[in-house]
Amino acid sequence: MAKYGVTHRLSTAYHPQTSGQIKVTNRGLKRILERTVGENRASWSDKLEDALWAFRTAFKTSIERTKKLHDDKIKNRIFNVGDQVLLFNSRLKIFSGKLKSRWSGPFTISEIYPYGTAKLIHPDGCNFKVNCHRLKHYRGGDPPPLEIPDVTTFPKDN
Repeated sequence: MAKYGVTHRLSTAYHPQTSGQIKVTNRGLKRILERTVGENRASWSDKLEDALWAFRTAFKTSIERTKKLHDDKIKNRIFNVGDQVLLFNSRLKIFSGKLKSRWSGPFTISEIYPYGTAKLIHPDGCNFKVNCHRLKHYRGGDPPPLEIPDVTTFPKDN
């Protein structure tokens, strides 16, 4: 990896965005190699240097604009040990996603790790690590209980 100027870093807990960037790069390299290798697919390693150069120097039109739009919407959240936070559960799919809150908690942050990982403590005593992108500050008060109205209590249209 040092040959290509790549520094090895571990991705943080539950952060699929990091592996998505690699998938996009690998897909682009694969497409270039498919076009340059030809019939003899065993010689792909001979063409890898040229494919990497072509991929790195190619003009990518969507990068500048989408990066700016994305960066403008980023909220810089700073978490400290002892903060009360809510945890986003993206896998929660109950009844209708629009009616069920996907934020659970509050949890207390017990440790902050490098690269955006935090260790949470639940009042039950359960400890676990999560990516800080899945957290937001808890502002206090009791979280409102979720009430799903019974559809039979709505008045009928005549």
